[in-house]
Amino acid sequence: MKIVITPAKKMTNDASFLEVESLPVYLETTEKILNHLKTLTISEVKKMLGCSDRIAKEAYDNYQSMDLRNNLTCAILAYQGIQYDYMASHVMSYDDFAFLQQHLVILSGFYGILRPLDGVVSYRLEMNNPFKMAGYSSLYQVWGDKIYQELIKDDHEILDLGANQYARVIKKYLSKPVKYVKCYFKEEIDGQLKEIGVYVKMARGAMTRYIVKNRITTYEGVKLFNDLNYQYQEDLSSSEAFVFVRKSEKF
Repeated sequence: MKIVITPAKKMTNDASFLEVESLPVYLETTEKILNHLKTLTISEVKKMLGCSDRIAKEAYDNYQSMDLRNNLTCAILAYQGIQYDYMASHVMSYDDFAFLQQHLVILSGFYGILRPLDGVVSYRLEMNNPFKMAGYSSLYQVWGDKIYQELIKDDHEILDLGANQYARVIKKYLSKPVKYVKCYFKEEIDGQLKEIGVYVKMARGAMTRYIVKNRITTYEGVKLFNDLNYQYQEDLSSSEAFVFVRKSEKF
């Protein structure tokens, strides 16, 4: 079973305790994307990222000086955000990282698909950012089915713990015998079920950690997740959607 997660906007280059094992599989495509990004003005970067002047300037400067092959950080430690905080990879064992390397991938608008121990640099670019370069009108077109083909190369069961904008590069190309399940985390508040962004991110990270620590490799094992007081709901779930619910005030 392959676990799919997605990036955080905030990144760090300071994680030297874990050694980079490899370069991203589609680094040549990333180089083409970067070459295009280097041609953009600061105002074009701002429009593409939908960000502040300060962030646009930082991203612009980063594109201009970026070196994709040196001073790299393992992907699993490079991203900083709620999901990654609850995953707590900084306190995982080397055996945990070995399991992650075999079973987890990170989807990225910039790198396509990453193994946990692939070396990356900090960047700003999301899959759904408006992006155009010669022959392509979006990053979805740039990546096509490359991400999907790499994802299913060694495993035909996918567990999606990522953001919806990245599911598109999987679901568009799904075909048998590949099985796909996406997890949903909902709060029961006043008799209504609601998805609350920050709690969803927490749950995705906690689910990833649960899978790693318990060496879960089957969908049935995923259903047993009950961290943060979530419970699998059979009646709300299907073969392609696992729904986990927790009642309010039980955080």
